[in-house]
Amino acid sequence: MKTTETPAPLPAESGAPITKTDLQPPPPAKERKEGTVLNVFSHGVLVIWAFMVVLPLLWAVMTSFKDDRSIFSSPWSLPDSLHFDNWSRAWTQANMSDYFLNTVLVVGGSLVGTLVLGSMAAYVLARFDFPGNRFIYFLFIGGMSFPIMLALVPLFYVVNNMGLLNTIHGLILVYIAYSLPFTVFFLTAFFRTLPTSIAEAAFVDGASHSRTFFQIMLPMAKPGLISVGIFNFLGQWNQYMLPTVLNTDPDKRVLTQGLVQLAVSQGYKGDWSGLFAGLVMAMLPVLAAYIIFQRQVVQGLTAGALK
Repeated sequence: MKTTETPAPLPAESGAPITKTDLQPPPPAKERKEGTVLNVFSHGVLVIWAFMVVLPLLWAVMTSFKDDRSIFSSPWSLPDSLHFDNWSRAWTQANMSDYFLNTVLVVGGSLVGTLVLGSMAAYVLARFDFPGNRFIYFLFIGGMSFPIMLALVPLFYVVNNMGLLNTIHGLILVYIAYSLPFTVFFLTAFFRTLPTSIAEAAFVDGASHSRTFFQIMLPMAKPGLISVGIFNFLGQWNQYMLPTVLNTDPDKRVLTQGLVQLAVSQGYKGDWSGLFAGLVMAMLPVLAAYIIFQRQVVQGLTAGALK
């Protein structure tokens, strides 16, 4: 006599509700194998990329505590002793303290000006329809594709005629103009994702456009402001071409100019240990800023991409 196996009870028979997951068949073994291989490959690429990025940073930090002889005789070995005098020598004798202060003043002023002006322009372009709106928006986008090398000579004469050559505030204005196109492009897309009902409710309560922007819309755009602020901070902190052309005064050099000056100050007998110490000094603020605001950067990118 032929017998048949009793089918397994459905979730409903066992007292559990039926869901779509229960009714869907499991993925084939081939698809599961392909997904596993893809995950292993992607994670392997990420590990290799992280190794390529982290290794030079660790090597630079390790080299900053060596003496000049150890840098060339055993470049990959750990320092025999920590030479903290490299850092003090770079900070005082190589004038890295003055370069650091000048960079903080320039980048701090330009970052504030870029975020304020860029957010105001992006809010108007994203929220208001007026003749020439799209033209102005694409004009900012065109500024992102314009090579800065082509503007160096006319920019030098413009800044010189305005009496802003070799000045901190002149370099701040140039940095603001240099960073505005990307800031407006990024924040325009971000402001379009914000709900309009809150701004309309503020208008109904009698709030002006400026009050609505500064007290309501700008705080809501905090993730986007932090994201674009980090990108501008990285670009302005590491800027070398603009200060080299527009800032030739030795007393007002920024960090990038100071590092180059430290490298060529003594020809082939340069202070390599002090140079690596100054290089690490220039890297630390950038790394600290990204580590502190890493979560906000990711939130700003995802919020600006999804609506």
